[in-house]
Amino acid sequence: MALVQPFTRFVALGDSQTEGVGDPDDNGGFRGWADRFAGKLAAANPGLLYANLAIRGRRTARIRAEQLGAALALRPDLVALIAGMNDLIRPRFDQAGTLADIEAMLAALTESGARVISFTFPDIGSVAPFVRPLSGRVRTMNAELRALAAKYDVTLVDFEPVGTTTDPRAWANDRLHLSPLGHEIVAQAVADTMAIPGADSSWRDPLPPCVPQPPLDRVVDELRWVAEHLAPWVGRRVRGRSSGDFVLPKRPQLTAVTPDFLAGWNTAPPIPS
Repeated sequence: MALVQPFTRFVALGDSQTEGVGDPDDNGGFRGWADRFAGKLAAANPGLLYANLAIRGRRTARIRAEQLGAALALRPDLVALIAGMNDLIRPRFDQAGTLADIEAMLAALTESGARVISFTFPDIGSVAPFVRPLSGRVRTMNAELRALAAKYDVTLVDFEPVGTTTDPRAWANDRLHLSPLGHEIVAQAVADTMAIPGADSSWRDPLPPCVPQPPLDRVVDELRWVAEHLAPWVGRRVRGRSSGDFVLPKRPQLTAVTPDFLAGWNTAPPIPS
């Protein structure tokens, strides 16, 4: 797909992945794939303005209620939307309702004249064995997302068939959020799909082999993950809390992608062994 127009106003909507959780900056916040992609896009589109409305923990209905109107008010010519994973991992997943909210957002954004980027999900069951029963949901949801992308002429970044996206090194220790390397892979994928000058398809290449982990160490890691990450997540669900409670968008207004914004992370993170 060729980059057929210069973009001047890029807005990102979504949840923790788009906020950048798992990719810390040097100021106590997060970078994330959308920041990284904005930097790549700005190199080809000097003067680019960028806003990021995403908030961790947001389910699709709240993204629609809280972020869609704000995004449209910014009059973007390029929009990225990731939504639905926080719904999908719930025991009582309402697929029809989730897809209806996503479709409403895609319809409104494309009707505004913006180019819209959307995504399929990696198979999270390959990343965290305890959630392997959700793999079927992921595949079904992705099929529906592909159909919606075709219906609304949305630019789709299809992650499901790409093995790199489920490499453990692309994920943070909590296995719920991307690592810095994972966020860079997503940024590269979006740049490649959008045919940004200088982008290529190397993000699809398998990562170098890593040292195999002894079976006992794997068991210990699984138990540690349950105690440190899964149990707190379940606890928040039981209490009706979210990691995004009291969190505000990190970049609510369109602002310039300046050299200071780009400094220090124009290169890809190192690949862990």
